Amino acid sequence: MKTTTKFWALTAAATLAAGLTGVTQVVAQTRAVIKADGSSTVFPITEAMAEEFQKAKRGQVQVTVGVSGTGGGFKKFCNGETDISNASRPISKREMEACRAKNISYIELPVAFDALTVVVNPKNNWVKQLTVQQLKTIWEPAAQGKIRNWNQVDPSFPNRPLRLFGPGTDSGTFDYFTEAIVGKAKQSRSDYTASEDDNVLVQGVATDVGALGYFGFAYYEENAKRLRAVPIVNSQGKAVMPSRKTVEDGSYNPLSRPIFIYVNAESIRRPEVREFVEFYMRNGTKLIPKTGYIPLPTRAYAANLDTIRRNRTGTVFGGENRVGLTIDELMKLERVN
Repeated sequence: MKTTTKFWALTAAATLAAGLTGVTQVVAQTRAVIKADGSSTVFPITEAMAEEFQKAKRGQVQVTVGVSGTGGGFKKFCNGETDISNASRPISKREMEACRAKNISYIELPVAFDALTVVVNPKNNWVKQLTVQQLKTIWEPAAQGKIRNWNQVDPSFPNRPLRLFGPGTDSGTFDYFTEAIVGKAKQSRSDYTASEDDNVLVQGVATDVGALGYFGFAYYEENAKRLRAVPIVNSQGKAVMPSRKTVEDGSYNPLSRPIFIYVNAESIRRPEVREFVEFYMRNGTKLIPKTGYIPLPTRAYAANLDTIRRNRTGTVFGGENRVGLTIDELMKLERVN
């Protein structure tokens, strides 16, 4: 009896020394964990969904949400390391091949629209609007080491240094912006401050009068007092500000885009993953506006739930971006396929 008592006493001491009580160990072992990673743009949405879902589950499920950029997220996802991949663009052909090589099937679910936003410092009083061509002049590879001052973009702008801030090369925002503005994904000058953390970009533009940057609309809205969004001249020749209205009516182009989550088809067989993803779709119109993004129509989330129910895997994009896609066009694409 004394030996048994001594054994449990030593076990308890060892457990406490490890920083865990026996109860905590049991909870840690039995709590279901869902792993999400990827786009910093989609992060606020998935994080908000995770917080609400975890409250509803009262600690029975833990949802971890990482930020490694859309490309970085797909690397983990196609290696079987995560259950959900946040993506600010459709899965690419190379990523489709990587998933196929590891026998990873996935369910593609569009969750919202984003207005990719070009920002300058609030003290910048010379930029009233920018054209796609002007943005190309700033960001194309040929600009590297050459376009260093604002007056090189437009003679009416002052002769002062132009400092650039943007996403890193693993970012889906980088992919989309370069394709929409330069004409080919990943084609960009590299002499700029790059970060997968959009808050770093916000801070850079907010503290430099000569700065210009771009990132998702939610990060602009959250920091609207520290930044100024630039109207972009659209395909109809009209300068348009990013907003929920201009995304919904399609006038904010070509920098309006759908954003996604991709769910591992094997993972969704687990009850907690399926429940979380269904929770995500049922709460889209309620929670997504609070994150600063533009929710899809209610019928889109109903269609996503049907996709989940039917276990419909693959992508309707064929590994390609659709620059300038509107909400209505996305809905037609989903219906056709």
